[in-house]
Amino acid sequence: MKIRILQELLGAELICGEEHLDCDVHSACGSDMMSDVLAYVKDQAVLLTGLVNSQVIRTAEMMDMVCIVFVRSKRPTLEMIETAQESGIALLSTDKRMFEACGILYTNGLNGAKT
Repeated sequence: MKIRILQELLGAELICGEEHLDCDVHSACGSDMMSDVLAYVKDQAVLLTGLVNSQVIRTAEMMDMVCIVFVRSKRPTLEMIETAQESGIALLSTDKRMFEACGILYTNGLNGAKT
């Protein structure tokens, strides 16, 4: 699934990373606990989270994720946006709650992690 399609499905606002909208994502992870993302997530491409701090960007960077979706209309700080741009990570924000956002993506063919 292209990030552009993911954005449309979630009615999400693009915060940064327009140049990445045509990148493919093959799986997703929804979590507010970055330790869980690091411990259990393999080969993920998009992270859905309500957590807004620089650790989110760093975790996504370490896991080679190409996109972060902030749920519940959360917005990253300017510092987070700058770090994401430097790391080649698209940032989106949706008003959907985590459960709903994950359900929409799953229903439309985006799978979770293979453990």
